[in-house]
Amino acid sequence: MSIRLFLICHASTSALRTAAFPLDESLDSPGVAKAAAATGIPCQAGWSGPERRTRQTAAALGLTASIEPRLRDCDYGRWKGSTLAAIQGTDPLAVRQWLKDPAAAPHGGESLLDLLGRVGDWLDRLLAEWQRTGSARIAAVSHPAVIRAAVVHALGATPASFWRIDVAPLSRTELSGSDGRWSLRSIVPPAEERRDREGS
Repeated sequence: MSIRLFLICHASTSALRTAAFPLDESLDSPGVAKAAAATGIPCQAGWSGPERRTRQTAAALGLTASIEPRLRDCDYGRWKGSTLAAIQGTDPLAVRQWLKDPAAAPHGGESLLDLLGRVGDWLDRLLAEWQRTGSARIAAVSHPAVIRAAVVHALGATPASFWRIDVAPLSRTELSGSDGRWSLRSIVPPAEERRDREGS
């Protein structure tokens, strides 16, 4: 018996386009259009993070999604709403600490280790609960940081690996869970990126 978990990254927002630490913003116009054109995933259960951008993406995909607080975005504290470039300009030492030390939270929010622990706990509880029901297909709409943390957990990788994983808007990361552990099954880019690759 195995669980197939599809982690769907929310569609684009203004914060994603400007490399800003997000507030609770809505999808931008291109994000709304691309989410509406995307194909949904047949599943037995669905979740989304509590933010507007994840809820809007789930609705556009036709996914009946319950809100799961542990799928919320990383808490970037006082950096929310600012671009990474702006913070590097005013406090480069804090940015360097944040990127190098997984226990650091110079913004006053959540550290990388906190995020990894939260997402790993959700994955392990999900696997334990759903394995009792047999095979299942589950979908969850969340954020790039949460999905990167899920991949790190599934692979048993080091926290530094978090920064080496790219998660595009509307990409789908599939994890397979069985025998008490998760494995990375695939990372599927968004539809327009797949079309570009096929045409090249």
